[in-house]
Amino acid sequence: MNEAPVGVFDSGVGGLSVLREIRQLLPAESLLYVADSGFVPYGEKPPEVICQRSRAIAEFLLARGAKALVLACNTATAAAVADLRARYAVPIIGMEPAVKPATLATRSGVVGVLATTGTLRSARFAALLDRFAGSVTVVTQPCPGLVESVERGELSGPQVSALLSRYAQPLLEAGCDTLILGCTHYPFLRPALQQLLPENIHLVDTGAAVARQLRAKLTEHDALARGPAAPARLWSSGDCAVLEQVLPLLWGGNATVQALSV
Repeated sequence: MNEAPVGVFDSGVGGLSVLREIRQLLPAESLLYVADSGFVPYGEKPPEVICQRSRAIAEFLLARGAKALVLACNTATAAAVADLRARYAVPIIGMEPAVKPATLATRSGVVGVLATTGTLRSARFAALLDRFAGSVTVVTQPCPGLVESVERGELSGPQVSALLSRYAQPLLEAGCDTLILGCTHYPFLRPALQQLLPENIHLVDTGAAVARQLRAKLTEHDALARGPAAPARLWSSGDCAVLEQVLPLLWGGNATVQALSV
Protein backbone atom coordinates (compact mmCIF):
# COMPACT_ATOMS: atom_id res chain seq x y z
CA MET A 1 0.00 0.00 0.00
CA ASN A 2 2.78 2.46 0.86
CA GLU A 3 4.44 2.19 -2.53
CA ALA A 4 1.16 2.36 -4.47
CA PRO A 5 0.80 5.52 -6.58
CA VAL A 6 -1.28 8.63 -5.98
CA GLY A 7 -3.82 9.40 -8.72
CA VAL A 8 -4.36 13.03 -9.75
CA PHE A 9 -6.72 14.36 -12.41
CA ASP A 10 -7.98 17.59 -13.90
CA SER A 11 -9.99 18.75 -16.89
CA GLY A 12 -6.66 19.38 -18.61
CA VAL A 13 -3.14 20.55 -17.83
CA GLY A 14 -4.08 22.85 -14.93
CA GLY A 15 -3.70 20.11 -12.36
CA LEU A 16 0.00 19.97 -13.19
CA SER A 17 0.30 23.02 -10.93
CA VAL A 18 -0.94 20.79 -8.09
CA LEU A 19 1.16 17.83 -9.23
CA ARG A 20 4.27 20.03 -8.93
CA GLU A 21 3.37 20.92 -5.34
CA ILE A 22 2.83 17.23 -4.51
CA ARG A 23 6.16 16.26 -6.07
CA GLN A 24 7.94 19.00 -4.10
CA LEU A 25 6.36 18.09 -0.74
CA LEU A 26 6.23 14.30 -1.23
CA PRO A 27 9.13 13.37 -3.52
CA ALA A 28 8.93 9.66 -2.58
CA GLU A 29 5.37 9.29 -3.96
CA SER A 30 4.79 7.75 -7.38
CA LEU A 31 2.27 9.80 -9.36
CA LEU A 32 -0.41 9.06 -11.96
CA TYR A 33 -1.93 12.03 -13.81
CA VAL A 34 -4.95 12.22 -16.09
CA ALA A 35 -5.62 15.30 -18.21
CA ASP A 36 -9.20 15.10 -19.48
CA SER A 37 -8.32 17.54 -22.25
CA GLY A 38 -10.81 16.02 -24.66
CA PHE A 39 -13.54 17.50 -22.43
CA VAL A 40 -11.86 20.76 -21.39
CA PRO A 41 -13.06 23.16 -20.08
CA TYR A 42 -15.21 21.64 -17.34
CA GLY A 43 -16.37 25.07 -16.23
CA GLU A 44 -18.92 25.41 -19.03
CA LYS A 45 -20.39 21.89 -18.73
CA PRO A 46 -23.38 20.64 -16.66
CA PRO A 47 -22.49 19.21 -13.22
CA GLU A 48 -23.94 15.81 -14.18
CA VAL A 49 -21.50 15.49 -17.09
CA ILE A 50 -18.54 16.48 -14.90
CA CYS A 51 -19.62 13.96 -12.26
CA GLN A 52 -19.81 11.18 -14.86
CA ARG A 53 -16.36 12.02 -16.21
CA SER A 54 -14.88 12.23 -12.70
CA ARG A 55 -16.32 8.83 -11.79
CA ALA A 56 -14.93 7.22 -14.95
CA ILE A 57 -11.47 8.72 -14.41
CA ALA A 58 -11.46 7.77 -10.72
CA GLU A 59 -12.18 4.15 -11.67
CA PHE A 60 -9.42 4.27 -14.30
CA LEU A 61 -6.88 5.44 -11.68
CA LEU A 62 -8.08 3.02 -9.02
CA ALA A 63 -7.75 0.16 -11.51
CA ARG A 64 -4.07 1.13 -11.79
CA GLY A 65 -3.58 0.82 -8.04
CA ALA A 66 -4.05 4.40 -6.84
CA LYS A 67 -4.05 4.54 -3.03
CA ALA A 68 -5.48 8.08 -2.98
CA LEU A 69 -7.14 10.45 -5.43
CA VAL A 70 -6.62 14.17 -5.84
CA LEU A 71 -9.24 16.13 -7.78
CA ALA A 72 -6.89 18.85 -9.00
CA CYS A 73 -9.81 20.85 -10.37
CA ASN A 74 -12.13 23.23 -8.53
CA THR A 75 -15.05 22.56 -10.87
CA ALA A 76 -14.71 18.76 -10.62
CA THR A 77 -14.50 19.04 -6.83
CA ALA A 78 -17.68 21.08 -6.69
CA ALA A 79 -19.55 18.65 -8.94
CA ALA A 80 -18.17 15.26 -7.95
CA VAL A 81 -16.15 15.02 -4.73
CA ALA A 82 -19.13 14.07 -2.56
CA ASP A 83 -20.16 11.37 -5.02
CA LEU A 84 -16.65 9.93 -5.23
CA ARG A 85 -16.19 9.88 -1.46
CA ALA A 86 -19.48 8.00 -1.11
CA ARG A 87 -18.37 5.39 -3.68
CA TYR A 88 -14.71 4.73 -2.93
CA ALA A 89 -12.85 3.94 0.28
CA VAL A 90 -9.51 5.57 -0.57
CA PRO A 91 -8.65 9.08 0.65
CA ILE A 92 -10.01 11.66 -1.81
CA ILE A 93 -8.69 15.22 -1.68
CA GLY A 94 -10.49 18.01 -3.51
CA MET A 95 -9.77 21.60 -4.46
CA GLU A 96 -11.67 24.68 -3.45
CA PRO A 97 -10.95 28.40 -3.89
CA ALA A 98 -8.85 29.80 -1.05
CA VAL A 99 -11.60 31.93 0.48
CA LYS A 100 -10.48 31.46 4.08
CA PRO A 101 -6.80 32.48 3.65
CA ALA A 102 -7.81 35.33 1.36
CA THR A 103 -10.23 36.78 3.91
CA LEU A 104 -7.46 36.61 6.50
CA ALA A 105 -4.97 38.30 4.17
CA THR A 106 -7.07 41.22 2.90
CA ARG A 107 -6.46 44.68 4.33
CA SER A 108 -9.11 46.49 2.31
CA GLY A 109 -11.85 44.04 3.26
CA VAL A 110 -12.51 43.22 -0.40
CA VAL A 111 -11.42 39.95 -2.01
CA GLY A 112 -11.65 39.09 -5.71
CA VAL A 113 -12.11 35.62 -7.16
CA LEU A 114 -10.96 34.65 -10.65
CA ALA A 115 -12.57 31.30 -11.49
CA THR A 116 -14.52 29.32 -14.05
CA THR A 117 -18.25 29.76 -14.47
CA GLY A 118 -18.85 26.25 -13.12
CA THR A 119 -16.98 26.91 -9.89
CA LEU A 120 -18.66 30.24 -9.24
CA ARG A 121 -22.19 28.95 -9.73
CA SER A 122 -21.69 25.81 -7.60
CA ALA A 123 -23.39 25.22 -4.27
CA ARG A 124 -20.00 24.29 -2.81
CA PHE A 125 -18.61 27.75 -3.58
CA ALA A 126 -21.72 29.41 -2.11
CA ALA A 127 -21.21 27.38 1.06
CA LEU A 128 -17.57 28.49 1.21
CA LEU A 129 -18.64 32.12 1.12
CA ASP A 130 -21.26 31.54 3.81
CA ARG A 131 -18.69 29.85 6.02
CA PHE A 132 -15.66 32.09 5.68
CA ALA A 133 -16.47 35.45 4.06
CA GLY A 134 -17.95 37.05 7.17
CA SER A 135 -17.74 40.81 6.89
CA VAL A 136 -15.38 40.64 3.90
CA THR A 137 -16.83 41.58 0.52
CA VAL A 138 -16.13 38.92 -2.12
CA VAL A 139 -16.31 39.97 -5.77
CA THR A 140 -16.32 37.19 -8.37
CA GLN A 141 -15.21 37.18 -11.98
CA PRO A 142 -15.70 34.30 -14.45
CA CYS A 143 -12.78 34.01 -16.86
CA PRO A 144 -13.67 32.34 -20.18
CA GLY A 145 -10.64 31.72 -22.36
CA LEU A 146 -7.93 31.48 -19.70
CA VAL A 147 -8.12 27.70 -19.37
CA GLU A 148 -7.85 27.30 -23.13
CA SER A 149 -4.79 29.59 -23.23
CA VAL A 150 -2.97 27.49 -20.64
CA GLU A 151 -3.95 24.29 -22.47
CA ARG A 152 -2.13 25.67 -25.52
CA GLY A 153 0.89 26.63 -23.43
CA GLU A 154 0.21 30.34 -23.98
CA LEU A 155 1.17 31.85 -20.63
CA SER A 156 2.03 35.35 -21.85
CA GLY A 157 1.68 37.63 -24.84
CA PRO A 158 -0.82 40.25 -26.01
CA GLN A 159 -3.91 38.02 -26.09
CA VAL A 160 -3.29 36.58 -22.62
CA SER A 161 -2.55 40.04 -21.19
CA ALA A 162 -5.74 41.41 -22.72
CA LEU A 163 -7.84 38.65 -21.11
CA LEU A 164 -6.17 39.03 -17.73
CA SER A 165 -6.57 42.80 -17.80
CA ARG A 166 -10.26 42.53 -18.75
CA TYR A 167 -10.98 40.13 -15.88
CA ALA A 168 -8.82 41.79 -13.21
CA GLN A 169 -9.89 45.39 -13.82
CA PRO A 170 -13.42 45.13 -12.36
CA LEU A 171 -11.98 43.51 -9.23
CA LEU A 172 -9.42 46.27 -8.79
CA GLU A 173 -12.10 48.92 -9.32
CA ALA A 174 -14.14 47.23 -6.58
CA GLY A 175 -11.26 47.76 -4.15
CA CYS A 176 -9.84 44.21 -4.02
CA ASP A 177 -6.34 43.91 -2.62
CA THR A 178 -6.35 40.10 -2.59
CA LEU A 179 -7.16 37.93 -5.62
CA ILE A 180 -7.95 34.23 -5.45
CA LEU A 181 -6.75 32.12 -8.37
CA GLY A 182 -9.77 29.84 -8.29
CA CYS A 183 -8.76 27.40 -11.03
CA THR A 184 -5.70 25.14 -11.11
CA HIS A 185 -4.82 26.45 -14.58
CA TYR A 186 -4.43 30.00 -13.30
CA PRO A 187 -1.20 29.67 -11.23
CA PHE A 188 0.63 29.23 -14.53
CA LEU A 189 -0.57 32.75 -15.42
CA ARG A 190 0.71 34.28 -12.18
CA PRO A 191 3.81 35.94 -13.75
CA ALA A 192 1.75 37.54 -16.52
CA LEU A 193 -0.90 38.65 -14.03
CA GLN A 194 1.64 40.14 -11.64
CA GLN A 195 2.99 42.31 -14.46
CA LEU A 196 -0.46 43.88 -14.82
CA LEU A 197 -1.32 44.34 -11.14
CA PRO A 198 -0.17 46.92 -8.60
CA GLU A 199 2.53 45.59 -6.27
CA ASN A 200 0.22 45.63 -3.25
CA ILE A 201 -2.15 43.01 -4.74
CA HIS A 202 -1.79 39.62 -3.06
CA LEU A 203 -2.45 36.46 -5.12
CA VAL A 204 -3.67 33.29 -3.40
CA ASP A 205 -4.03 29.73 -4.69
CA THR A 206 -4.44 26.35 -2.99
CA GLY A 207 -1.98 23.95 -4.64
CA ALA A 208 0.43 23.82 -1.70
CA ALA A 209 -2.46 23.40 0.76
CA VAL A 210 -3.77 20.42 -1.23
CA ALA A 211 -0.33 18.79 -1.13
CA ARG A 212 -0.25 19.24 2.65
CA GLN A 213 -3.74 17.75 2.95
CA LEU A 214 -2.65 14.75 0.89
CA ARG A 215 0.34 14.25 3.17
CA ALA A 216 -1.93 14.42 6.22
CA LYS A 217 -4.35 11.85 4.79
CA LEU A 218 -1.58 9.45 3.77
CA THR A 219 -0.01 9.80 7.21
CA GLU A 220 -3.37 9.12 8.85
CA HIS A 221 -3.71 5.90 6.81
CA ASP A 222 -0.04 4.92 7.35
CA ALA A 223 0.33 5.01 3.57
CA LEU A 224 3.25 7.39 2.98
CA ALA A 225 5.73 6.04 0.43
CA ARG A 226 9.30 5.34 1.43
CA GLY A 227 10.55 5.72 -2.14
CA PRO A 228 12.21 5.86 -4.50
CA ALA A 229 9.37 7.20 -6.61
CA ALA A 230 8.67 5.75 -10.04
CA PRO A 231 8.56 8.25 -12.94
CA ALA A 232 5.21 10.01 -13.24
CA ARG A 233 2.78 8.35 -15.66
CA LEU A 234 0.46 10.61 -17.66
CA TRP A 235 -2.64 10.11 -19.79
CA SER A 236 -4.73 12.52 -21.86
CA SER A 237 -8.16 12.20 -23.47
CA GLY A 238 -7.13 14.94 -25.89
CA ASP A 239 -4.13 15.25 -28.20
CA CYS A 240 -1.25 13.52 -26.41
CA ALA A 241 1.31 15.36 -28.55
CA VAL A 242 -0.01 18.72 -27.33
CA LEU A 243 0.38 17.70 -23.69
CA GLU A 244 3.89 16.36 -24.35
CA GLN A 245 4.78 19.66 -25.98
CA VAL A 246 3.71 21.81 -23.00
CA LEU A 247 5.06 19.47 -20.30
CA PRO A 248 8.55 21.06 -20.13
CA LEU A 249 6.88 24.44 -19.57
CA LEU A 250 4.25 23.35 -17.05
CA TRP A 251 5.79 20.29 -15.36
CA GLY A 252 9.49 20.95 -15.73
CA GLY A 253 10.41 17.81 -17.65
CA ASN A 254 9.56 15.51 -20.51
CA ALA A 255 7.36 12.42 -20.32
CA THR A 256 5.48 10.12 -22.63
CA VAL A 257 1.72 10.71 -22.54
CA GLN A 258 -0.61 7.79 -23.17
CA ALA A 259 -4.07 8.04 -24.73
CA LEU A 260 -6.97 7.89 -22.26
CA SER A 261 -9.91 5.95 -23.62
CA VAL A 262 -12.48 6.16 -20.79
